[in-house]
Amino acid sequence: MNKDVALAALPLLALLAACNMGAGGNGSSADSAQGELVGARIGAPFTLTNQDGKPTRWDDFKGQYRLVYFGYTYCPDVCPVDLQRIMQAFAKFEKAKPALAAKVQPMLISVDPDRDTPAILKTYVAAFHPRLIGLTGTKEQIAKVAKDFVVIYNPEKAGPEKSGGTTDYLVSHSRTPYLFDGDGKPVALVPVDDPGTPDVDEGSPDMVLAFLEKWIK
Repeated sequence: MNKDVALAALPLLALLAACNMGAGGNGSSADSAQGELVGARIGAPFTLTNQDGKPTRWDDFKGQYRLVYFGYTYCPDVCPVDLQRIMQAFAKFEKAKPALAAKVQPMLISVDPDRDTPAILKTYVAAFHPRLIGLTGTKEQIAKVAKDFVVIYNPEKAGPEKSGGTTDYLVSHSRTPYLFDGDGKPVALVPVDDPGTPDVDEGSPDMVLAFLEKWIK
């Protein structure tokens, strides 16, 4: 993520614009108990290409919870840290509650299709967890999915390019790790940095583990 571009507030603004909270624009206590994204217009069917080069559809995961993270493999800091926290937590959840973990599909959707080929994604996602899948596509496909999932990113290449014969640039993007339910409806934002559970350290995988234990049924 481009450190020079402050996008931290954009996901919240986008989510507020996307949410249908009913009369008066306020969510009910029942909505809150169900997750802060209940009723939000986030997500839509898509077909992308997975790390094995095969077409992968959003509807392939009907009946499964979906942990969705938008990022890219060349991200120097935020993306790998977030993915590590999420997938370490998922590994703990998988060990403690294998039947529930089997109902969850984690996925990374690339916002850098120029560099994130299936082969690049295959090596990258394998470093985090064998269940994590990587998805890429054409620029047009990624732009459509990002819009449908309320993800803001800058496809313009910022920074030095073609240094030493390689293309070197950053892609600024919003930080929106989502949990969707088995019907593909948004549930809540995965807490990768803000401590939402007492006695859990900020940034700890245990924070994400507590989140999974709360929402995966």
